[in-house]
Amino acid sequence: MQLKVMVTGRNTKIASDISERLSDDRGYIVIKCPAGKEALFDRVPAEMPHVIIICLGNETWETVTVFDVLKECTRVGGITIIVITNEEDQKVFINHTKLERMFFMPRPVSLFALYQKLNEIETVVAEKQQNGSMMITEYINPNADDTPPRKHILVVDDDSSQLLQMKDHLREFYEVTLVTSGKAALKYLSKHRVDLIFLDYLMPQMNGPDVLEQLRKFPSFRFIPVVFLTGVTEKDTVIKTLVELKPQGYIVKPAKKSELVAKIIDILG
Repeated sequence: MQLKVMVTGRNTKIASDISERLSDDRGYIVIKCPAGKEALFDRVPAEMPHVIIICLGNETWETVTVFDVLKECTRVGGITIIVITNEEDQKVFINHTKLERMFFMPRPVSLFALYQKLNEIETVVAEKQQNGSMMITEYINPNADDTPPRKHILVVDDDSSQLLQMKDHLREFYEVTLVTSGKAALKYLSKHRVDLIFLDYLMPQMNGPDVLEQLRKFPSFRFIPVVFLTGVTEKDTVIKTLVELKPQGYIVKPAKKSELVAKIIDILG
């Protein structure tokens, strides 16, 4: 199997060296990501790597807390985090991080030790995939050229745990794209086609109704079905919005898989 590894961190020299070695020596899928909260927030749920390698360098509490956004990702996605650091940065990281589980590796990096750990992770991931596939037999029908493509669902929410949960619920049946803001949603839609949008009702800067109003202004977006994602406390307000903007309904968070799929089938067939 091909392990997917994301490399990030303020120590860009080490991050770059490790990325190159993992790609050349091991043939892994390597994703480089800047050490910024927004970048991690966007890339990790979308890529769902098996391993995230954080290369520390001259850290402060502000730079360490950036990586707290990975907490929910490691819970939901089973991602292993490896932190490459010196003794001083390790103390700062331990004192300020909210991450629950990680592996520390000292600098200078021992590639032998790193590869050994990645081998262990690769074995575990392969076993999980094998065990999961033992009860499922895949058949590719050569006469099914006219099979329609999977429906494409766009999920817009500023909560990373909600995004990950939605993707986990839907990816078995649908193509799923995750974005973290209304602005990012409009930018994505300008270049890609989607069949339905799950849209968080309350978001900073541009909330759900604002995004829906913008969508209704453009002919190419006007008829995309939109379903609001909302908390229980906003339910009455959302119902008023349904009358004004006429979306295709709403679902109260946290959404159940059965509710999401039933809503999609109801709207798209």
